Amino acid sequence: MKPIKLSVNVDHVATLREARKGKFPDPSIAAIICEHYGASGITCHLRLDRRHIKEEDILKFKKIIKVELNIEMCFEKEMIDFALKIKPDWVTLVPEKENEITTEGGLDVIKNFENVKKAVERLKSKKIKVSIFVEPDIKQIEKCFETNCDAVELNTNSYAISKGKKREIEIERLKKAARFAKEKGLIVRAGHALSRQNLYGILEIEEIEEVSIGFALISDALIFGLPKAVSEYLRILERK
Repeated sequence: MKPIKLSVNVDHVATLREARKGKFPDPSIAAIICEHYGASGITCHLRLDRRHIKEEDILKFKKIIKVELNIEMCFEKEMIDFALKIKPDWVTLVPEKENEITTEGGLDVIKNFENVKKAVERLKSKKIKVSIFVEPDIKQIEKCFETNCDAVELNTNSYAISKGKKREIEIERLKKAARFAKEKGLIVRAGHALSRQNLYGILEIEEIEEVSIGFALISDALIFGLPKAVSEYLRILERK
C-alpha cells in the first residue's frame, strides 16, 4: 500500500496566539516548518467566530506555502464568498455549531443537501476542489457523491475514542465507508482525534489517501518540537 499523505492542521498554533491576543506564535511559520519536513498539505479551519484562524492567516498561507492549502469551513455564504476570493486548493465543508469546543460529528449532507450542493457548485466553478467531512455512513456518502464533490473526509472520532471490541467495529465501519466512497470515484481522506497512539488502525484502510491531523500533532510538538513531530507522523504513515 502507498504511504498516506499528511495535511497538518495548524489551528491550535493560532489558539495559543489568541490566548494572549498577540502576534505569536505565527501559524504561517508553523506551516512553513511542516511543509519543509514533508507535510503534503496545510489545513486550517476558518470558524464563524474567528476563534483561532483569521482571514489574514489564510492570506499568508496562500502567499508562502507551496503544498496544498485546505480550508475547512461551513457552507454559509460569507465563508464560500471568502473561499472564492482566496481560491485555496481545497475547501472541506464541515458542520459548525455555536459554542462547540471542536467539530461535533460529520456534516449531515442528507438534511442539508441543497445548501451543500450549491456550495460545491460555486466552489468548483472556480476550480476549487471540494471535500466533505462526513460520518462513515453509506447513505451520507451517497449524498456527498450526488453533490459532485471531489472527496470525502471520514470522521474518525468514534474510532479514535473507542476501545477493545468497539474499536474493531469502528474500523470495519470505516473500511466499509472508504470502500464505498472509492467505488463511487471519490478521493478518501480521514481525520478527527487522530494521534500517534491510534493512527495505526487507519493504516489498514488502503482506500485512505490522506489524513488531517492537528491537535495531537501540535500537542506533541510542544514536547518534541514541530520538526520531530511531523517526521514521526510521516514515519507512521509510511505503512511499513
